[in-house]
Amino acid sequence: MKKLFFILLSLFSFSELFSQSGSISGVVFSGSYQNTIPGIVASVQGLGKVAISDSSGHFEIKNVPDGNYNLRLNGLGYKTSEHNIKIMNGATIFYSANIEENISDLNSVIVVPKMDHKFISGYSIMSQLDMALRPANSAQDLLRLVPGLFIAQHAGGGKAEQIFLRGFDCDHGTDFASYVDGIPVNIVSHAHGQGYSDLHFVIPETVKELDVYKGPYYAKFGDLATSGAADFKTYNFLDRNEIRLEYGQFNTFRALVMLNLLNDNQHIFSGLKENFYVASEYRYTDSYFDNPQHFWRYNGLLKYYGQLTNKTTVTFSASAFSSQWNASGQIPERAVAEGVISKFGSLDPSEGGQTDRINVNLIFDHNYDEDHRIKNQFYYTRYDFNLYSDFTFFLVDTVHGDEVNQRDHRNLFGYNSTYDLNAKIFGLNTKTTFGVGVRYDNAEVSLIHDEKRVALDTFVDGRLNQLNAFSYVDENIFVMSRFRINPGLRFDFFNFNFQNHTHPDSSGDVVQARISPKLNFFYDVNPDFQIYLKTGYGFHSNDARAIIINHIDNINDNILPRAIGSDIGTLFKPFPNVIVNVSVWALYLQNELVYNGDDGTVSSIGATFRKGADFGIRYEFFKHFYFDADVNYSYGRRLNVPSDSVYIPLAPIVTSIAGISYKSPTGFNASVRYRYLSDRPANEAWSRTATGYFIWDGLISYTFKRWEIGLSVENILNVYWKEAQFDTETRLKGETVPVTQIDYTPGTPRSMKAYVTFYF
Repeated sequence: MKKLFFILLSLFSFSELFSQSGSISGVVFSGSYQNTIPGIVASVQGLGKVAISDSSGHFEIKNVPDGNYNLRLNGLGYKTSEHNIKIMNGATIFYSANIEENISDLNSVIVVPKMDHKFISGYSIMSQLDMALRPANSAQDLLRLVPGLFIAQHAGGGKAEQIFLRGFDCDHGTDFASYVDGIPVNIVSHAHGQGYSDLHFVIPETVKELDVYKGPYYAKFGDLATSGAADFKTYNFLDRNEIRLEYGQFNTFRALVMLNLLNDNQHIFSGLKENFYVASEYRYTDSYFDNPQHFWRYNGLLKYYGQLTNKTTVTFSASAFSSQWNASGQIPERAVAEGVISKFGSLDPSEGGQTDRINVNLIFDHNYDEDHRIKNQFYYTRYDFNLYSDFTFFLVDTVHGDEVNQRDHRNLFGYNSTYDLNAKIFGLNTKTTFGVGVRYDNAEVSLIHDEKRVALDTFVDGRLNQLNAFSYVDENIFVMSRFRINPGLRFDFFNFNFQNHTHPDSSGDVVQARISPKLNFFYDVNPDFQIYLKTGYGFHSNDARAIIINHIDNINDNILPRAIGSDIGTLFKPFPNVIVNVSVWALYLQNELVYNGDDGTVSSIGATFRKGADFGIRYEFFKHFYFDADVNYSYGRRLNVPSDSVYIPLAPIVTSIAGISYKSPTGFNASVRYRYLSDRPANEAWSRTATGYFIWDGLISYTFKRWEIGLSVENILNVYWKEAQFDTETRLKGETVPVTQIDYTPGTPRSMKAYVTFYF
């Protein structure tokens, strides 16, 4: 027996000596400019070993025995590719792979990420598919890529859209957080509304990815991310140069230029892989109103991406945005019914405004190895906003009118840092992200009473200093190969300071903190079927001016109202060419805030509760023919109030977007789709209704090798619909008593737009 033991030990030692293990290291890219791709699954067939490409496209698979293998590369939006790899004498093989984009091939989409992969939400998968099937040619189109999200414009094309999601009227962003390349879009304690989110500074053609998150379940998001969050990422590389020209009805035109500033052999810093490009956009329209908007917008983006070493990348971008417009505003129903104005008329043609934004962004990303990664980001925003609006006309001032001028001039500084660690704890694979950051807003915020853009007197003028410092840990624990537990914990610290120049007794300084735990569970039934349960605490902050006033009055319960929610759902492929996402959810909000933009105050409607269901499907029913649909239902009520005032004003109940698209590899593309929003309460008693709408849109295009032509039609059936609606008390000139009824902005009539794009 002892001899047998030594024989086996000798054989084992001999096999270890001659049977060595190597590794496969590589980089994944796409296109002629080697656009490196993160989030690609690299797997060695037959061994069950996988890795995920990092932010610079690199991956590494360790402990691969000598032999011949099939390396498979697969990722959302790209064709699956396979490569023969041979490892000898325990060597490390480096492989560079160029894979082909093919986001519209549903058969190639993997629903369930494997261990150590980038965790992509079901909503992000849907949105990435939609980016290929629904071209985004405006900032509004970008928001519509969030499944279940609806928008409304009510003060000209230069103002941020009103956002509706999961039973929330998020106003301009109070309960929905947006980011572009890590820079927060939302402006806190804004002159016009808390969390004001204006995405018009983004050139749609520069957006490569959109990650969508619904609910307060994610540790990396803090303030305002109650109903959800959207994370937009722009291209690091351009595969080709582009010039685009558009012309449409109502004297609408747009010009776009996107140019690479480096070729394959040119370098600025690193001598390794680099890209440096510029994008510029100009848009003008008079719009469909009787009072021409004379709207213009300019956007510019300069972006550099380079590898300082094989493991370190640097990204620098600078963008500039400027816009100016006239607005027809919101009109009372009686003004149209009585013939005071037409259905596209205006009661105060002096409404409108201008806004500017400059962003500077610097990111360093270093991968020590496959288990350690650190990322540091520094950003700065210079923001200017000047809006003239008139919602009540002659309700307060019967002589000069109620027009107000809201001004916001600010500097925004921010820093984010994350450290990713892959490790084993008690024998379980874990992926941990530690994050810290700070955001500091310094702004001059004013509210001025105007008459036809001429100042009469100042209501509020003051200096805002608002600080948000945060830290979080996000843990992923892999129990066996199919079960993942995702606990998280976030800490936010706030300092609200507002010095009121017009009313010094309303100045002050308030400090508040919030801890937000999260706990999510994911079970992978198979690679095409995932079940999840998400739970978590979130919050939205109140406006600093309201916080200071409430604090003076000893009211301190609505500084950072909590949101508590849960989701249970599934993402699955019942057939190779069908992807389905279904979830049911509930959300409790400790104190819902409504911002009254015209008088600079915040109203609280108290605690609210919502529950609902989301359904989404993407279906390739014939080759190159796609059906997509999102249907969303929500039930919302105010809590602890009389039974005749339980409704949440403007909260959407049923929303749906669906369409059929044809996307041919020969160049011909077409789609037709609808937008549906049901009737909903306009006030707490539902004594008045914000009427719903059902709109059809269409697009047809043909792509040649070097150019593309297309035609889009909005509101094909020319339906007269009300886009933004409010239950408002107003008084028209000459009226002796005020009237409360629906004020609204009419939606777009049928409008056509043609475009031509040149590639070189």
